[in-house]
Amino acid sequence: MSIAKLLKTFNKVIPSNPTLISNQEIIAENLAKTLVSSGLKPLQATPSLLSNLDSHIIHLVLSNPHVPPRSCLSFFNFLQKNQSLTPQKLDLRAHITLVCRLHGARKFAEMKNILNCIVADDNLRCPVSIIVSLVEEDGFNEPKFVGKLCDMLMRVYSDNRMFEEAVGVFDYMEKNGFEIEERSCFVLLLALKRCDRVELCFEFFRRMVESGVEITVYAMTSVIDGLCRRGEVERGRELMAEIVGRGIKPNVITYNTFVNAYVERKDFGGVNEMLSMMERDQVAYNVATYTILIELYSSCGKIEEAERLFEEMCKKGIKADVHVYTSIISWNCRLGNMKRAFVLFDELTERDLVPNVHTYGALINGSCKAGQMEAAEILVNEMQSKGLDLNQVVFNTLMDGYCKRGMINEALRLKGVMENKGLEADTFTYNIIAGGLYMALKLFDEMSWKGLVRTVVTYTAMISGLSKEGRSDEAFRLYDEMMKSGLTPDDRVPLLVINYDLPNNPELYIRRIGRSGPQGRKVVAITWPKLMKSESYKT
Repeated sequence: MSIAKLLKTFNKVIPSNPTLISNQEIIAENLAKTLVSSGLKPLQATPSLLSNLDSHIIHLVLSNPHVPPRSCLSFFNFLQKNQSLTPQKLDLRAHITLVCRLHGARKFAEMKNILNCIVADDNLRCPVSIIVSLVEEDGFNEPKFVGKLCDMLMRVYSDNRMFEEAVGVFDYMEKNGFEIEERSCFVLLLALKRCDRVELCFEFFRRMVESGVEITVYAMTSVIDGLCRRGEVERGRELMAEIVGRGIKPNVITYNTFVNAYVERKDFGGVNEMLSMMERDQVAYNVATYTILIELYSSCGKIEEAERLFEEMCKKGIKADVHVYTSIISWNCRLGNMKRAFVLFDELTERDLVPNVHTYGALINGSCKAGQMEAAEILVNEMQSKGLDLNQVVFNTLMDGYCKRGMINEALRLKGVMENKGLEADTFTYNIIAGGLYMALKLFDEMSWKGLVRTVVTYTAMISGLSKEGRSDEAFRLYDEMMKSGLTPDDRVPLLVINYDLPNNPELYIRRIGRSGPQGRKVVAITWPKLMKSESYKT
């Protein structure tokens, strides 16, 4: 809202006609008495009481010292929710008057909510100077209160991602000599970092330093973290050196930020340098430090060093959380150390830590790679019994394990379960299934030149896998081959090749019956009711 428009609106709030003023005061006084004695019930029962309501009357009611702030808030909320009952909308002055009353009652959360309403409404939002002038008009011109109001307004703008407006409040406070609280600046820094506005975050931090705002290690670390996430580690180190020169010492979170950044860059020299600085400054490792280092050494195949750090952490009395356990379990599984992985898993549960989907996923992956599908199935059942759903990665892991064991039908069954849960098969899923079928067909062909006899079970498994993957021509080829070899399939085999995708392709049904021979026609009686349910055959 423009300043000119606001001033024009304010001039309309207080009428010049003495009679009208008197009438408005009477209405306001009656409303105030009603709110004090009976609350909102009379207004709810008789909405006509609000028919003459205007901006000035609302202001008089909200600013009446005899009306408790709680009643003012109820009246305000009632008008806000029932705007059809009165032609007058709540204007900026009504909001500011209520903010002042709420501050006097130390209802800061409610006060912040009203400021949120102002900030979120294009018709109410205005420069901080206008808000302060309205506050002063209401007689709340004490510098401490105005500073508190501006401080809260800056946080509200930050929460709403209105960063330029938040910085504008900071500028106003600095220019007018108000004390600026570090915590409000910290809220803005965090919001800027979360929105990846790292450059503005850095610039605002500079403004804080130049303006003499108290600087804490948390504010410094927040900016450093933003820089490191963008790969600007050297710039982060320069900032740390400057702030350390001002007497602010980095803490373990600051150092962890740098260690993690160097790990991501695979800069082991940088990692060791930071660890040396921690030792020099007598900053002890915390669980996050150990987690980063354990992950680092494990990923390099140095599982012994990772285990040593894990033991060191435990001896120092630092309680390992589920993330540390999951990390070291995962790397033991990747290296095939399943016995150690399960020992750690048992230790995790004994310490009353709750394994998550990633913990189970690591063990399932390790079990599948070791060909221990029974163990993987036990883990899946345990995981589900604890309310943890299988994700895409776990499904793919299990399917891969089944395919490598030659259990292509089980992999296909699992694919169906996954899709029924609303998870779509991705590229990895199809690659796994295709790879499983390829290996199965290769082994199937290998049986022939090795002189091994293919049985009904062998053919059934292959036909099932090919049918479920939509490769019906190949499935029929094997079916024909089986029949010519003198093998007699049971009813399941014709059903597999005839009924696959029946609801979507009923036209293929007739052709498949003819191609399947006498054995196929035998199962028509079983298949026909299913066909009649197909949408394409309904009349």
